[in-house]
Amino acid sequence: QVQLVESGGGLVQAGGSLRLSCAASGRTFSSYDMGWFRQAPGKEREFVAVISGSGGRTYYADSVKGRFTISRANAKNQVYLQMNSLKPEDTAVYYCAARHAGGSMQYLGSYDYWGQGTQVTVSS
Repeated sequence: QVQLVESGGGLVQAGGSLRLSCAASGRTFSSYDMGWFRQAPGKEREFVAVISGSGGRTYYADSVKGRFTISRANAKNQVYLQMNSLKPEDTAVYYCAARHAGGSMQYLGSYDYWGQGTQVTVSS
């Protein structure tokens, strides 16, 4: 069982930056791929970014590529999402998720554990 707790959300002006953190419980953190997803009001939850267990592979949604950076610190059981050049359309609840390897890393259904989410609001 893995428990995930996100933090770092808030209100920011367009063009600003935020850094989200996700703290994970458990002793096998490095065995999980870690992803960030987001869900805006009235929309489906969507993939944002993912990092492999070792940190050697990362993938991003086209909408955030070049602006967001995912990273992890396995010794601290933490994963991060650095968000720069934020836009109003980035406004959403952001969720951290964990999965074992196998299948598409961008597929929401392949994730086994989810955090409660943290709100990010970008004003224009």
